[in-house]
Amino acid sequence: MNVRYGANPKDFKKYDTQQIRDEFLVENIFQKDKINLTYSHIDRIIFGGAEPKNKELILDQAIDVKKDLGMNYFLESRELGIINIGSKGSVIVDEEEYELDNLNALYVGKGHHNIVFKAIENPKFYLASAPAHENKPTVLVNIKNAKKVDCGSSQTSNKRVINQLIHSSIVDTCQLMMGCTCLQDGSVWNTMPAHTHERRMEVYFYFGMDEENVVMHYMGQPNETRHIVVKNESAVISPSWSIHAGSGTSSYNFIWAMVGENKVFEDMDDIKISELR
Repeated sequence: MNVRYGANPKDFKKYDTQQIRDEFLVENIFQKDKINLTYSHIDRIIFGGAEPKNKELILDQAIDVKKDLGMNYFLESRELGIINIGSKGSVIVDEEEYELDNLNALYVGKGHHNIVFKAIENPKFYLASAPAHENKPTVLVNIKNAKKVDCGSSQTSNKRVINQLIHSSIVDTCQLMMGCTCLQDGSVWNTMPAHTHERRMEVYFYFGMDEENVVMHYMGQPNETRHIVVKNESAVISPSWSIHAGSGTSSYNFIWAMVGENKVFEDMDDIKISELR
């Protein structure tokens, strides 16, 4: 399992382009017939991709659970969120099987021993996992039933819909929150005006671009920003002290996964565009 450590904002000021990429950017998340995971010491989130093609993929076989987590099985003290960015697939949770079509989500609470990913068509399961303190029910969420928040405008090139999938208004979790933001054609900006949320960290996973296009992801403290050039199906780790915004060379989508002290989506520290540096 790929491991990333925490970062101090004072040290971040001295990072060059390669070090920023090494610390915060995760590429090649999807690999055929593999589960590929990254463990971040920032709030101990685990995220990655499962792409079953010719065989079923078992979560507990993706890593050395005893060595990497100090547990007997992956969800012994963790919860899991899954969003399918491909076509139809299924996830087996112990003895029950759940079908996920494009952009449908599945929340799996702690305590489940057997998590298996299967292909029906060509699924790509994006995963995020956080430490959990109690058992919660498994819930399948159709994208049609997501809490939808319309944001931005075409005049500011940021018209988008925030689909809150694994969110307190729909699913009871310990701390994990996940959703998918979809930009309309002609809009390229996300999360601008920018914000931070000191009480939570976040991972942005960008997808829906072709190989000729990228997102310029902006991060850092509001008065000390940097950028990362992000290709399709790559993720950026965002510490609580960092803004997290992006501008694409074409339209794109992104999945956000948040963990931390609370589950209040609106708990943000807003920053005026005029204050950014």
